[in-house]
Amino acid sequence: MRYLTDRKRAEGKGAAGTGTEHFWHMKMSGVGLALIMPVFLVAIGRALGGSRAEVLEAFAHPGMAILTGLVIFFGLRHFANGAQTMIEDYSHGTTRRILIIAVRILSYGLIATGLFALAKIAL
Repeated sequence: MRYLTDRKRAEGKGAAGTGTEHFWHMKMSGVGLALIMPVFLVAIGRALGGSRAEVLEAFAHPGMAILTGLVIFFGLRHFANGAQTMIEDYSHGTTRRILIIAVRILSYGLIATGLFALAKIAL
């Protein structure tokens, strides 16, 4: 007969069995965004105030385009996971499922729109 304590049975399991994985994903994406956002804001700040041609030229640079793509993708993924956590905490039943689906659709739609606009500018 195996004897497992309550702590041993619960270790590594959140409400859906993926609590630790979700926690580390949010922690890593938060740290990654904290590292690239200042660089992105400085680059955007330099482009502000310029003419349309100057701004398009700045975003056409490969480094700026890659940085902007990373911010769009990882920022909106971080948003979707954070919003899902909030929804899971404060809503129940069918409403929860509908809201989670809506947030996922919104975030992936914004990612697609942002990357499409970036591709139009950069190419």
